[in-house]
Amino acid sequence: MSVNRRDLLLGSLPLAAGATLANSDEATATKPIKLASLSFTATGLVPNLKADQTAKLQAAIDLAAKKKMKLTLPGGRYITGPLVLRSGSHIEGVYGETVLQFSKGASFISAKGLSSVTLQYLVFDGASRGFIGSSVNGLLSFDTIPNLLIEHCFIKDGLLNGLSLQNCGGHIHANKISLCGSAGIFATDSSQLEISHNHVTDCSNNGILVWRSKKGTDGTIVSQNHIHRIKTKDGGSGQNGNGVNVYRAGNVIVSNNVISDCAFSAVRGNAADNIQILNNSCSKLGEVALYSEFGFEGTIISNNMVDDAHVGISITNFNEGGRLATATGNLIRNLKKYKGNAAIGIAVEADTMVTGNVVENVPGLGISLGYGKYMRQVTVNNNLVRDAQIGIGVSTHTEAGYALIATNMITGAKKGGVRAMDLEKPIGPDLTKSSSEAFLNLAVYGNVSL
Repeated sequence: MSVNRRDLLLGSLPLAAGATLANSDEATATKPIKLASLSFTATGLVPNLKADQTAKLQAAIDLAAKKKMKLTLPGGRYITGPLVLRSGSHIEGVYGETVLQFSKGASFISAKGLSSVTLQYLVFDGASRGFIGSSVNGLLSFDTIPNLLIEHCFIKDGLLNGLSLQNCGGHIHANKISLCGSAGIFATDSSQLEISHNHVTDCSNNGILVWRSKKGTDGTIVSQNHIHRIKTKDGGSGQNGNGVNVYRAGNVIVSNNVISDCAFSAVRGNAADNIQILNNSCSKLGEVALYSEFGFEGTIISNNMVDDAHVGISITNFNEGGRLATATGNLIRNLKKYKGNAAIGIAVEADTMVTGNVVENVPGLGISLGYGKYMRQVTVNNNLVRDAQIGIGVSTHTEAGYALIATNMITGAKKGGVRAMDLEKPIGPDLTKSSSEAFLNLAVYGNVSL
């Protein structure tokens, strides 16, 4: 058979067809295998039975896992005590209708040291009951599950955390988590975990926690969640009351979330290296909206919207090793005083660039650079600050490092466009209208103050 160029280009030869078929077979082979469902009649379970069905539910879980089958539960309420999942457990219900209601015991739903677990379309109702003599801290408690999938579930009315994860990976996706006595989701020492598209509301201490037992790389992605009405029942100075709290976990991304009505922060990174806080919509915050604090190296806070907080962005604690950051493209407005203290739009301290932000309506400093001697190598340029008491305030302590303040637009600053600061006190003239030569650590030029 002769082969011409047209045949090759059109892929009409048997060889090309064979290659296409092989690719098709390969694609088919990579599709997830659908599990057969365990016959519900074989379980002996009865929807809406008022009696406790723990034993029958556990037997059904065990049998389905042994047979490598999916356990499908019809709509209805099932009263149960502690249930332990098995490796490969896959339990599915009817969205919003299949309710597992906790009765009593040392735990509710738990699993440890398994290869995979899947829970879909279920309601887990803690019924505001506490655990008896147990160390677990969540309605759903999972330890060392590398392939965990929880999606389209309701998790509610627990006295502790809604979902507690230790050493887990996988996906926590599109769940509704509410009325939890501590956090909605508490993930510790995770690996390749994604928390996305969840609604977390009305929790007593925090929305989503991403922690590590000691500082190290984590890599969790927290994205496209709705987090609202987070209180601070257990008090403290910032460990509670947050939409998302990242502690000692490195390389975490917190992006595209809608967060409001939190007692403290929308997103709070504590000793979290290489954290990225991107494209979040944050409103009605009781303290600092977006916070990177204590011993961190590497923070990007970019393209976020903040409306109604005390401080918009704080990148701080140079005295504890907090350094190396960018704050770019954020819009911050309508800030308010907190316990008599002036509000601040953006506050930074060390090795940080503040560029292209818009700050409006701040009864305090639009942008604050350093505090006392705690400032080093800060660059502030091309920002717009409107209607602040002072547009940009910069520390001129004798031990403070250098700051470059250039080409910013400042309007409506009642006490000056750019001012040298002695802690909270402005000193000297407005440096947009006078020379900064008296302050050896400052380079101020090209700014406009109207």
